[in-house]
Amino acid sequence: TSVNSRNPQAWAFRCVLAYMSNDAKAVEQTRATSLKSWSTNPNVDYIIGSKLSLKYRFTEGAAYQRQALKFDPEFIPAKIQLAQDLLRLGREEEGWKLAEEVYNQDKYNVLAYNMVNLGDHISTFKTIQSGNFIVRMDKTEAEAYGQEVIELLTQAEDDLCKKYGVTLDQNIILEYFPDQQDFAVRTFGVPGGDGFLGVCFGNVITANSPKAERPSNWKSTLWHEFCHVVTLNKTKNKMPRWLSEGISVFEESQRNPIWGNKINPEYRRMILEGELTPISDLSSAFLSPPTPMHLQFAYYESSLVVEFIVKKYGYDSLKEILSDLGDGVDIQRALTRHTDSIEKIEKEFADFAQKRAEALAPDVDWEKPEEIQSIARDPNILFEWLQLHPNSFWALTVQATYFMNEGNWEQAKEPLNKIIQLYPEYTGEDNAYQLLAIVHRNLDETEQERQILEKLASLSSDALNAYRRLIEIAIEEKNWQEVVKNCEKYLAVYPLINKVHWELGFANEELGKDQEAIKEYKRLLHLDYTDPADLNFRLGRLLEDKDPATAKKYVLTALAEAPRYRDALSLLLKLVEETQQEPAQTNQNEIQNIQEKSRR
Repeated sequence: TSVNSRNPQAWAFRCVLAYMSNDAKAVEQTRATSLKSWSTNPNVDYIIGSKLSLKYRFTEGAAYQRQALKFDPEFIPAKIQLAQDLLRLGREEEGWKLAEEVYNQDKYNVLAYNMVNLGDHISTFKTIQSGNFIVRMDKTEAEAYGQEVIELLTQAEDDLCKKYGVTLDQNIILEYFPDQQDFAVRTFGVPGGDGFLGVCFGNVITANSPKAERPSNWKSTLWHEFCHVVTLNKTKNKMPRWLSEGISVFEESQRNPIWGNKINPEYRRMILEGELTPISDLSSAFLSPPTPMHLQFAYYESSLVVEFIVKKYGYDSLKEILSDLGDGVDIQRALTRHTDSIEKIEKEFADFAQKRAEALAPDVDWEKPEEIQSIARDPNILFEWLQLHPNSFWALTVQATYFMNEGNWEQAKEPLNKIIQLYPEYTGEDNAYQLLAIVHRNLDETEQERQILEKLASLSSDALNAYRRLIEIAIEEKNWQEVVKNCEKYLAVYPLINKVHWELGFANEELGKDQEAIKEYKRLLHLDYTDPADLNFRLGRLLEDKDPATAKKYVLTALAEAPRYRDALSLLLKLVEETQQEPAQTNQNEIQNIQEKSRR
């Protein structure tokens, strides 16, 4: 405004700042000034609304877009922004309709083109509705784990809504996308957004399905995103990002100790080297992190702040902070009202974080040599370094890897066992549990391999290789309870593997848990399993006493797939004999035809 004191765009930005400061008088004055030279300028309200939407204030943002369209009903930027706002608010019918209007109005509008195409694709999804939840998924994925999604959402609603005193008065929409670019268009309007597992807008959650992203525990992610639903509803979307993310990560670990973002060697280093962001500026850590690691550290630090507040001041203080934010109180004032002065909080939190970092594997020597590459390549120099640094986490790992590459499996055990002794919580890349399991397997020490993998599985929520191998060992030992346990862990990370669903069904069948076995076998019928005849036969056998008519249908289907399937034919004849149904119901001709084919 120093260059042009009447610049409507500059005054529109000032209006946004006033809005975020909850200064209603300044909002009115700055907007009026921005409209002074052109009282029906649609761009003013478009700018104000779009910037508010960037702060997750979609209701207010949509209202400004509607005002812009009153000034100019054909103003495309406001119309497409309003479409996005409405979709993020869960008002889908109007949102998709507006997107299509923009596309028909301007065929070259990229946002509208992306959204119209996406809308067509979403229309092919399966919708699962239960209680407050509307879940849309790819049809195959819905069959694989859709019901588990509903069950977990219901549990999250019972737990988190009660904990934070929130009643949901609107349906919660969750959309899973097997294509990452579809997720990005639905979430951001354009392709991109790599690295995001899910995004919550308040009452709408968009998420990459396990098929779209590097496998991670989808149950942990869903709990995280639903926690956003709760806190955003409680605060009317008026909360800083760091607090929103911090609570969600913290609540993951409250639900399951192996979920969430835990301290690791890199976080430890960053804390001890003074890279903590002050609480008063913590949202900035999410805006332009220099590396992906810094972004992950922002999530971790935010959850650590929440843990600090809960431990020192209690859950009630955290809930009061959220209530104040919902009433329009700024975050610093809300914090100081229910804790202490910001200076005291930041000092005590820094001490809290420092102690947490120092407590991580305190006997480990974290030092790394300057000539790290050359030492790692020369075993003699490496062993000399280890003599001076016998507890070096880095050197012990390199030494173990060297022995394994040389096939010296027995020698590899010592450094790996020492790493586990020094730092038993570490489950990162190439962790000692994973490496030691490989060592035991190569030495045919199956029992020791199983024990070490079980330890890793108890510490990690996404150790797919460990779960897979534990399933194999348990099947060999006919330990069906362990098969079930590890299949369920595997499917919580990647639920689209036919083999694991079959193993889970078979193990439940062996345990006499017929209903659970039937559930898995029915799922497999929708997942292009390679042996549908076997599945249908098993379903027929499991339903033989419970529902003979349905059992007969499954057996007939099995025989249609494999006419020479003698066990299925025997079961069908048994079912016919037991039920003694009329020929019209049993189709005797079909049975005779199948018998004839089976003799050929």
